[in-house]
Amino acid sequence: MRLKSLILGAALPAILGALALTAPAAAQSLTAITGGRVLTGTSVIENGTVVIQNGRVVSVGTGPAPSGARVIDARGKTVTPGFVAVDSGLGGSEIGSVRGSDDLSNSANSISASFDVSYGLDPWSFTLPVARLGGVTRAVVTPSHAGGGGGAHAHDDSDFAGVGHAGLQSPGLFAGQAAIIDLGQGGEILVQPRVAMVAPFGEAGAGIAGGARGAQFVQFKETLAEVRLYARNRAAYDRAALRDLSLSRADLEALIPVVEGRMPLIVTVRRAADIRQVLRLAREEGVKIILDGAEEGWLVAEEIAAARVPVLLDVTNNLPSNLEMRAARMQNAAVLDAAGVVIAIKGAEGSTHRAREQRYNAGNAVSHGLPYAAAIRAITVNPARIFGMDGRFGELRPGAAADVVVWSGDPLEPLSLAEAVYIDGEEQPMTSRQFLLRDRYARPGTLPPAYSR
Repeated sequence: MRLKSLILGAALPAILGALALTAPAAAQSLTAITGGRVLTGTSVIENGTVVIQNGRVVSVGTGPAPSGARVIDARGKTVTPGFVAVDSGLGGSEIGSVRGSDDLSNSANSISASFDVSYGLDPWSFTLPVARLGGVTRAVVTPSHAGGGGGAHAHDDSDFAGVGHAGLQSPGLFAGQAAIIDLGQGGEILVQPRVAMVAPFGEAGAGIAGGARGAQFVQFKETLAEVRLYARNRAAYDRAALRDLSLSRADLEALIPVVEGRMPLIVTVRRAADIRQVLRLAREEGVKIILDGAEEGWLVAEEIAAARVPVLLDVTNNLPSNLEMRAARMQNAAVLDAAGVVIAIKGAEGSTHRAREQRYNAGNAVSHGLPYAAAIRAITVNPARIFGMDGRFGELRPGAAADVVVWSGDPLEPLSLAEAVYIDGEEQPMTSRQFLLRDRYARPGTLPPAYSR
């Protein structure tokens, strides 16, 4: 007992000292970023102040920093919300050509619509820090599929042909369900699973359905009819008293939110004629859709706007590389925005290894007629709104997640750099594996003993 008292007596000063050291850190959870040009996502505030605490934005305005706040001087810099990557493979694919490291695609025809990418996410993926350095703080991760959507790895249609099981579609019309992640280091990255269903249309969808667009539309409508039949007759299905259906039970269950209009369907489609038919299909079936690609969307921009359907765009995909994109052009984003379509701009090549180029693509769209403010919206607030996260992130406003980036200059200018990145109010390390490797091998004196020049 005396020994315990002696130990406690000796340790007490150290404990009290540690508590004294941690107290200021707790107080420093209140942070104010002051003096910068603040792009909130919906407005511009010159010489603005963004106050964050406990992972949330407390206030955005022009007042001074609150008393006791840690102050980040952003004079001469630009402050933005973190960017939101869409149609991305971040966290779901390390190397697209290495099958074991790519969890974005699935070839089992008994699991198509029910395929859930959220179970394969890797918080330690080397792709996340690279994207984070480009100002990306959230991503909508989508399954890959024939036609080059979803994590936008382009695959041949045959990659997705499943093993044939009697009575089931092979391959399935649906690629699976998307998830939203954050790119914060060291924690759980999943924000929301099953935020959208994914399906290819146009040439890719026709290839899955047997070779013709008409076949896919008929099969799609029949599939939705089967889902409605199943939803009304679950008990009969359990008793094997319902006719054979073309989908597994898991897929039927996964599609119920789609047919009920609660889960949006991301439709990869390029040709204007196909866009028009997809809009018609959505009206007839009461399905909520998001267009992905829409390279010829500008030709039917008014119809897309009238249907209140948003579009995910790769604005640099402007070459007529096939007959689906004969009218592709760099002004696509500008025309769609002018018509009133809500657009979100994607990164390059699947928003995985080149997700950071999302801001470059937004800048390219500006150079071809898209208003600057619209370009900022297209990589911040619009993606959040499209996927039902309006107000939760993608915008600097009270109550939103404190995803904040301090830039050396204009974020749409390629030479500008992110100088500080916060995700949920946590300051992120400004490094990546590439930087670590560069530093390790840049100087001869720092090489490990086994290496020599």
